[in-house]
Amino acid sequence: MAFDSTSTYVATEALKQAVNAAVTLERPLLIKGEPGTGKTLLAEELAASLGTRLITWHIKSSTKAAQGLYEYDAVSRLRDSQLGVEGVENVANYIRPGKLWEAFSASERVVLLIDEIDKADIEFPNDLLQELDRMEFHVYETGETIRARHRPIIVITSNNEKELPDAFLRRCFFHYIEFPDRETMQAIVDVHFPEIAPKLVGEALEVFFELRQAPGLRKKPSTSELVDWLKLLMSDELAREALYQRDPVKAIPPLAGALVKNEQDTQLLERLAFMLRRQGNQRR
Repeated sequence: MAFDSTSTYVATEALKQAVNAAVTLERPLLIKGEPGTGKTLLAEELAASLGTRLITWHIKSSTKAAQGLYEYDAVSRLRDSQLGVEGVENVANYIRPGKLWEAFSASERVVLLIDEIDKADIEFPNDLLQELDRMEFHVYETGETIRARHRPIIVITSNNEKELPDAFLRRCFFHYIEFPDRETMQAIVDVHFPEIAPKLVGEALEVFFELRQAPGLRKKPSTSELVDWLKLLMSDELAREALYQRDPVKAIPPLAGALVKNEQDTQLLERLAFMLRRQGNQRR
């Protein structure tokens, strides 16, 4: 297997090499990068390119590692025993398989996405080390051992909200998705909007990268937000004209809500625009 760009996803050479290396080594692929750089989409495209199923485990702050294996619903079993429900003596009826169990028991090799692992408790990654290494785990309530029928391809994403343990990092193949340069971003836009006007792309990319370079911006606009913005501009003729005729000292572009996501950044851009106008007036 060799992963490559697809009709809907642009992968850099470094990313292709990282995916193929992780598959060859049979190690989890740990992907980091700015939000909106396509970390989650990578797993979706990898599964699609292999023609296999994607199993996604979305991690929250309350998620425990054991939930990825299975959960034993003791409360329901107690209630059913009090009500005299048939089958209560079979503990297996109250075992709920988790995402790892689902991936291990699949009849074909699947892609398992552990999404935003850094949202969980700091011990969460270490609690999965043995299961990810051995590709098996024990179900204590039933006495059975669940082993992977086919070793899944594991993609783990992180937004760098917290550091991951060294013992966990040693077991992963790591890749950081750099923010796309202008050439790569052009290729991404072409994939999403093959019929888009070159003038619109040129003007939009100019504004987009200027925004990302604005000093003090709390949240830089991402790739996915650029795609949303372009979609809006393509459907709004007045906004397109405003973009084409924009005053360089006006830092707020048309339909900026697709790019700027908080009031602090909006106010910052307005202050920068004011400073540029004042500098222009002083030169006259």
